[in-house]
Amino acid sequence: MGHDQPNPPTTRPEDSRFGLDDGHGSASKHGHSTNSFAVLALGALGVVYGDIGTSPLYALRETVLAATAAHGALTNAAADTPVPRDIVIGVLSLILWSLVVVVTLKYVLLLMRADNNGEGGILTLVALAQRGLGRMRGGFVLFLGMAGAALFYGDAVITPAISVLSAVEGIKLVTPVLDDYVIWIASIILIVLFMVQSGGTEKVANFFGPVMLVWFVALAGLGIYHIADELTVLASVNPYYGLRFFVDHPTVSLAVLGSVCLAVTGAEALYADMGHFGRGPIQGAWIWLVFPSLWLNYLGQGALILSDPSAIDNPFYKLAPDFLILPLVILATIATIIASQAVITGAFSLTRQAIQLGLLPRLEIRHTSEHTSGQIYIPRINWMLLVVVLILVFAFRTSSNLSHAYGIAVFGTMVVSSLLAFIVIRRGWGWSLPATVALILPFLVIDVAFFAANMLKLFSGGYMPVLLAIFLVVLMWTWVRGTKILFDKTRKTDVPLLELVGMLSKSPPVRVKGMAVFLTSDPETAPASLLHNLKHNKVLHERNVILTVRSADTPRVAEEERVRLSRITDDFWRVEMVYGYMESPNIPKGLAVLRKQGFKFDIMSTSFFLSRRSIKASPQSGMPIWQDKLFISLTKSATDATSFFQIPTGRVVEVGTQVSV
Repeated sequence: MGHDQPNPPTTRPEDSRFGLDDGHGSASKHGHSTNSFAVLALGALGVVYGDIGTSPLYALRETVLAATAAHGALTNAAADTPVPRDIVIGVLSLILWSLVVVVTLKYVLLLMRADNNGEGGILTLVALAQRGLGRMRGGFVLFLGMAGAALFYGDAVITPAISVLSAVEGIKLVTPVLDDYVIWIASIILIVLFMVQSGGTEKVANFFGPVMLVWFVALAGLGIYHIADELTVLASVNPYYGLRFFVDHPTVSLAVLGSVCLAVTGAEALYADMGHFGRGPIQGAWIWLVFPSLWLNYLGQGALILSDPSAIDNPFYKLAPDFLILPLVILATIATIIASQAVITGAFSLTRQAIQLGLLPRLEIRHTSEHTSGQIYIPRINWMLLVVVLILVFAFRTSSNLSHAYGIAVFGTMVVSSLLAFIVIRRGWGWSLPATVALILPFLVIDVAFFAANMLKLFSGGYMPVLLAIFLVVLMWTWVRGTKILFDKTRKTDVPLLELVGMLSKSPPVRVKGMAVFLTSDPETAPASLLHNLKHNKVLHERNVILTVRSADTPRVAEEERVRLSRITDDFWRVEMVYGYMESPNIPKGLAVLRKQGFKFDIMSTSFFLSRRSIKASPQSGMPIWQDKLFISLTKSATDATSFFQIPTGRVVEVGTQVSV
């Protein structure tokens, strides 16, 4: 930050809608290519479903182990003791119906209809929920969004670590000699994964989509191959057995729920990545391929465990014949890399939304596709994620240990999404209170139950996403408070723009040719860069533009609504540029729109004036001194306005000012 244009405050256009897209994500309207439904669905397999698609590697194993260990049916001394049938059937039923209720009903069918011009994710829900709310309630919604976003970042670092570790651990079945090298192999794979992110989502999807198609077909095939081992597993389709599990095993129910949730990790990522492929292709891929494949594979693992109790240590890999284990390890490793891609892509999208909504300082954002504006790469976020992921790998060392940290991040985000969805449906869709409660309450109860179950793992690994979330919420709240305090303080000392223009018309300074563009976050007051230019250079350009860049609470803004021009005098004009929270501001392109509106100027004789603020802590800031210092460090770390607004560096003049907060 540190400029007159810190983070643009949010505007709320009257014509923004809550409605539905066309079922295909309105691809053509929002910068997506008009590829066929099947191609988009295939791409969605590679980017959206990698996370939830690799859950069979560890979900059933961890759940059955949690149930049997807590129940006392399985001990280290009797590893080949048959697992009680009712436990396996009950666990399978819980996993199946979690996929139905949490993923299919809540995310695929309900929340994906709560889109904002085709875009989804936790901060999209925040933008939708804030409309029509008062300042206090809007602040509560913003805090929910901070919490949800912070927990999603926790998911974004745990998913790559646990997914790649669980896949590489299968190498033990091929050759135990490599057992000591699992962590190092996983680390190398993760480093390479994060290094290729700059290539962009489109290239990733083109390769990963077909691979994931093979993966899901393999999941289904392996499951079908073993279901005949114990056909009684088919009884798990009856939800009675899932409910009966809680009655028969009340003391272990919470522990089991804490592991069942591993089967639905990735649901939030598919909603966050909706803008990349559209609602229709993502829904189609889930209903016709992903869900059936997952279900069949879990059934096969359950049947194998009942017929061969020794398979409990790694039921997924033991589904395959010995000669196929190595190819399956390789395929699973590639699939887990793809699983990591889903949350990394989601983290990039979430970060851009957070920046545009004023929750984070400006960061460098690189566009990786000429055709799709939603495909971006944020270097700083990429490398920070890698560092945290590697720390997790070396700290927890196994996928089983990491599973204890997973659920809190996932279901913390899901609880927040349910609360925000309640507000959106009640306020935005205009549903009655009883109808909204009837729809959302069952989902909220399930989410809270899963979250509570995972809180049992707080001290065995769950503390990690909690600490990370607290840190990120404090960071975002500091940025929001600091920018508001800074805005309020500077406004008290600023000169009203109309007053300055009146003074200049009475006693005009020396004029120079060309146009000057002064960036400011408050178009009602004279920019500090304009005042300093007059004070030190004692000149004024022939034409002067007071430019404000604002963020709308819609993902994208139509080009015809991008720029608003208003005349003050013949030599002073106000220009407002509006960008959606999924767009990256580009001032030169925005100014080009002015030409179409009849505002003629020569870009080669145009200078851009920015005010670079040097901020110092003040005891009277309204924030504790530690928060002042954190805010100042955030402003220093922000990408400069020249790069963020994509202004040609040779045309920029920066004027320094000092402000205390």
